[in-house]
Amino acid sequence: MADLNQPISGNDLARFSGPNTFMRLPQATSLDGLDVAVLGVPMDIGTSWRSGTRFGPKEIRAESAMIRPYNMATGAAPFDSLQVADIGDLAINTFSLADSLRIIEDSYDAILPTGVIPMAMGGDHSITLPILRSIAKKHGPVALVHVDAHADVNDEMFGEKETHGTVFRRAYEEGLIQADKTYQIGLRGSGYAASDFTEAQGWGFQHFPAQDLWHRHLTEMGAEIRRDIGNRPTYVTYDIDSLDPAYAPGTGTPEIGGLTTPQALQLIRSLKGLNIVGCDLVEVSPPYDTSGNTALTAANLLYELLCVLPGVTKK
Repeated sequence: MADLNQPISGNDLARFSGPNTFMRLPQATSLDGLDVAVLGVPMDIGTSWRSGTRFGPKEIRAESAMIRPYNMATGAAPFDSLQVADIGDLAINTFSLADSLRIIEDSYDAILPTGVIPMAMGGDHSITLPILRSIAKKHGPVALVHVDAHADVNDEMFGEKETHGTVFRRAYEEGLIQADKTYQIGLRGSGYAASDFTEAQGWGFQHFPAQDLWHRHLTEMGAEIRRDIGNRPTYVTYDIDSLDPAYAPGTGTPEIGGLTTPQALQLIRSLKGLNIVGCDLVEVSPPYDTSGNTALTAANLLYELLCVLPGVTKK
């Protein structure tokens, strides 16, 4: 359809040139007419180990220039049925985490009433809390698919209640998510206590540890999650450190023994049919991504998420 935005073809303009937008889509200054808005949240002041995720959105956009519009594996043709544009980066306060979280929530409060589905590029995982706060105002408590090496359910970090490691405890306490429809996938690594994960399971969170997923095809598991959620409004948050650092070394808190990129594709593709009202991909840290592979993988996973949004047709 000629009236829908299309990525600039690599046959029309070399992929190493053109706009630094996601997939070289048009950059929009208005939400009018959009179905999906891709945006960056260039922030790393919520991290506790390696910094650098403030550069994530720019690098993800750069690596996304390689992606073509049609998904040859699934047949999804998102740009044939959805109006998608890159709306740029949120103007966070690089000196204040608290103010940045407020800015993110206020920005989403302006985006969501338009009916646009926001796709965010992080930034560290603390960005998800204000996003969920805004989404809950519109949809109430949502189902949550959370793919991550870490549960991010600490009560505090260095005395702070709002960081990248406390997001989902706060979301649970504030009633932003449905506890029994929260799925945490890829958890692993060492902990501070044997109860690090069990407390959240007591709230109703469903855990899928990475060690239980090794060598397993994730399509069936994803389909079970999809059936369990039904038509509930759902938010998907994808931390790139869910992948093994062999596939995604450029991240702030890497943990060995993670998911593979084929498993990531299987999982995301199996979510097709969910009522996804927003999603994000976080924790890409380009300073630790010397080859660009982490940002390339992140860009492709965002494209795969785009391909499973409501309303996407097949070619």
